[in-house]
Amino acid sequence: MTRLYLSCDSCALSVGADELAQALTAQLGEQIDLQRTSTRGMFWLEPLLEVDTPQGRVGYGPLTAEDLPSLLAADLLNGGDHPLCIGLVEQHPYLARQQRLTFASLGHNRPLAMEDYAAQGGWSGLQRALNLSPQQIVDEVKESGLRGRGGAAFPTGIKWQTVLDAQAPYHRGFDEAVKFIVCNADEGDSGTFSDRLVMEDNPFQLIEGMLIAALATGATRGYIYLRAEYPHAHRVLQQAITLAEQQGYLGEAILGSHHRFHLQVRLAAGAYICGEETALLESLEGKRGMVRAKPPLPALEGLFGQPTVVNNVISLASVPLILSKGGAHYRDFGQGRSRGTMPLQLAGNIRQGGLVEVAFGVTLREILYDFGGGSASGRPIKAVQIGGPLGAYIPPAHFDTPLDYEALAAVGGMVGHGGIVVFDDQADLGQMAAFAMEFCALESCGKCTPCRIGSTRAQEVLARIRQGEDAEDNLALLTDLCDTMEQASLCALGGMAPYPVKSIVKYFGEELHSVSQTPSAGGQH
Repeated sequence: MTRLYLSCDSCALSVGADELAQALTAQLGEQIDLQRTSTRGMFWLEPLLEVDTPQGRVGYGPLTAEDLPSLLAADLLNGGDHPLCIGLVEQHPYLARQQRLTFASLGHNRPLAMEDYAAQGGWSGLQRALNLSPQQIVDEVKESGLRGRGGAAFPTGIKWQTVLDAQAPYHRGFDEAVKFIVCNADEGDSGTFSDRLVMEDNPFQLIEGMLIAALATGATRGYIYLRAEYPHAHRVLQQAITLAEQQGYLGEAILGSHHRFHLQVRLAAGAYICGEETALLESLEGKRGMVRAKPPLPALEGLFGQPTVVNNVISLASVPLILSKGGAHYRDFGQGRSRGTMPLQLAGNIRQGGLVEVAFGVTLREILYDFGGGSASGRPIKAVQIGGPLGAYIPPAHFDTPLDYEALAAVGGMVGHGGIVVFDDQADLGQMAAFAMEFCALESCGKCTPCRIGSTRAQEVLARIRQGEDAEDNLALLTDLCDTMEQASLCALGGMAPYPVKSIVKYFGEELHSVSQTPSAGGQH
């Protein structure tokens, strides 16, 4: 019997993986053992079918059920040659060049098989954490240099230290003094999907990271605030939590110890602003997602007024490895103040879209061409937007910039959540500047004037510039509006909305002055 592997990730499902699985089972029956596993993150090849051979796994993709007759004629079950064969999967340059730490098990595990997770080293970080004091756990995270992977890049260990040191007041709703671990899984940035991959493909890794955070800070309750548009991730997480409870990882006693931790999933409100941690907490409390003024910080007065850790999915998913192998091991990847690895997500007009996990310091050019293979259209790449809809547009002149927090900031960009959206030379970046302000105006919670009013006025000024009306005066007004929003907005939505506009003014200013006939999707595929 030949073992085959096919992803059950939502990306593979969306392009026909289930139909392919049904055709394989119908045609080959008892000749095969078909395993539905996590994705490899090579999305341009999905559905990607892997065949177990003595030499290793041989891959074929992208496949449809209609490809099966020719595959069988080419001796599929023995890894035979075929136009859709990519050779040994582990040796594919896209994978071989990566440094996967957080995503080391992608493609090797069945998402809801706890035995697969354990076989890949899962739970070893938690086991070590159970034998350390809370301060020792926090010190390991500090030693690793881990910073928030959701955008702000705040040092994770410092946030945990604040919650550990905080005194939790008695809360009558919980009949105890309680601290919380909140996972921000409201992944809404354009071109991002790494959070989804963790939750759909390796949910126990996120659970383990949250458990370690709870041990480090004294938290007894946790919530995963999940993007409502991720129904597959929701189903997987719910099943994973149930399995973890049954095996003693969650509940009144963690693996029989005196520690306890209860975890629940809560669906998000469908608003981009709820990716901001204080608006998230408001929404989690059942209120409208509105930004809170700081101080107090959520680490001191967060969910229901209690000390709260709010971390991104990738931040928490990085923690099990840090505890398992030690903070120094993780710290030895990367450069400067950007330590460890970053899961970059290639999207837009790119030939080989997918997940690329590498240590900080790789250049943008390497990511775009060595991994991404250049534009999908075959045309020159004009710009890339990094860090979501509020990220700057980076021109080819800066493609040799190392991808780390400080180096990218020096050219006006940001790493953010690691999403990279690619545009070729047909894209109308003047139109994208207008879209940035339109997006901000639509998604603003409305609490502060610079964001609420500034984004609307900036839309109007950009429209006048695009029509050639008093371009010089309106450009000066746009600059003033951007400065006001950046410096006076209450949160990062208004404060960063000027980033894409300012980068386009700086690097592609001529495109602001004429309305292109290029469709809005031009340059994106």
